[in-house]
Amino acid sequence: MTATPDAPHGAPGDRRPAAPVRAVLASRRTRVLVAVGMVLVALNLRPAVSGLGPLLEEVRTGLGLSGAVLGVLTSVPALCFAVFGSLAPRLARRFGPLLVVVAAMAALAAGLALRAFAGGTAVFLLTTALALAGIAVGNVLMPVVVKRWFPDRVGTMTGLYSTALALGTSGAAALTVPLTQAAGGSWRFGLGVWALLALVAMLPFGAVLLRRRRTEAAAAGGAPADPSGAPADPSGAPAPAFRMSRSATAWALGVFFGLQATGAYVVIGWLAQIYRDSGLSAGTAGALMAVAMGVSIPLSFVLPRVAAALSHQGPLAAVLALSGLGGYTGLILAPTSVPVLWALLLGVSNCAFPLVLTMIGMRSRTGVGVAKLSAFVQSTGYLIAIPGPLLVGVLHDASGSWNPPLLMMCGLLVVQLAVGVLAGRHRFVEDGG
Repeated sequence: MTATPDAPHGAPGDRRPAAPVRAVLASRRTRVLVAVGMVLVALNLRPAVSGLGPLLEEVRTGLGLSGAVLGVLTSVPALCFAVFGSLAPRLARRFGPLLVVVAAMAALAAGLALRAFAGGTAVFLLTTALALAGIAVGNVLMPVVVKRWFPDRVGTMTGLYSTALALGTSGAAALTVPLTQAAGGSWRFGLGVWALLALVAMLPFGAVLLRRRRTEAAAAGGAPADPSGAPADPSGAPAPAFRMSRSATAWALGVFFGLQATGAYVVIGWLAQIYRDSGLSAGTAGALMAVAMGVSIPLSFVLPRVAAALSHQGPLAAVLALSGLGGYTGLILAPTSVPVLWALLLGVSNCAFPLVLTMIGMRSRTGVGVAKLSAFVQSTGYLIAIPGPLLVGVLHDASGSWNPPLLMMCGLLVVQLAVGVLAGRHRFVEDGG
């Protein structure tokens, strides 16, 4: 006999899964959607920056940008990431991280699309800032999403979105020019087309939020749900009530983040020119740049998993810093002897980025704590990173040689190694460590 609607789920004849089974299946589907959303969001977190570089000369000519404005453009990403990223935890607490990330992708799409129609310097800078504001919020909240939905797979999921971020960075750098050429040489199309990817990234998280709303509507008398659609904080701990600025671990992570970001911006902005000034062709320099960026793609997936399995991530931070020291030393002593080795070493060193993201997720007990820590670390770090690429150019212009700025980078890596060892200790910021 077919079960009646009033029959208990799982009764004989009822072909529907029992309620607990349905809940598990729904939870798995939601986690899959969240994972897909994380990958798509991560793909969007750098094209607004890395896609601009290959078209900078065309944009400069098209808008009549001055050299001073171009200098501002090299520093504005770090500034926007620091300023707007600090707002993310407050927004996430009020509206939930997923809804805020969806809004951030909407801001990114709007900024990229409007930037393509900019007719002057002011509009171009403002729309770029709007796009970067969306990226800043996404930067801060990705570790929060991992902590809330995948508390048992922090390393694996951090590796997944770090790899997607690296793919988005290199993909935009490689594809923007061909896309521009396919559109008849229009730099506006080459920059604006990335808005479509941001719109696509809104869909999985939007689907999760809609599923949550339907579940609430179907559950009569249920308790109010988290506006994020997330499971309860896995720790069950209350929101941390402490000042992040009093935590030595938070400061160590912030300085570590800032120094690794400095290294990444210097490699992205100057490595190809260093090789060209050493006598290599533009094509060879570009290929070596691709090597430095490409090596981070597989390592970005593996490294967070290794870091999450260790009780102390300091040794990994030391290995990455020593790799960078080897790369910069090679550029100083013999830049053209084995240039691919120096590029590989610097690419490995830049994998400090997925490492610090993993440590952010491991240095707090709660999702709210991770949000506060992520905002503090990234805001502090990006402020530290602002002057680095500019100082490299100033030192080179003043000395006529790349050796002084490369020696400066070696000194910064020594500091990065020290603070990385401190940040890698098994501590929680809630404990005041």
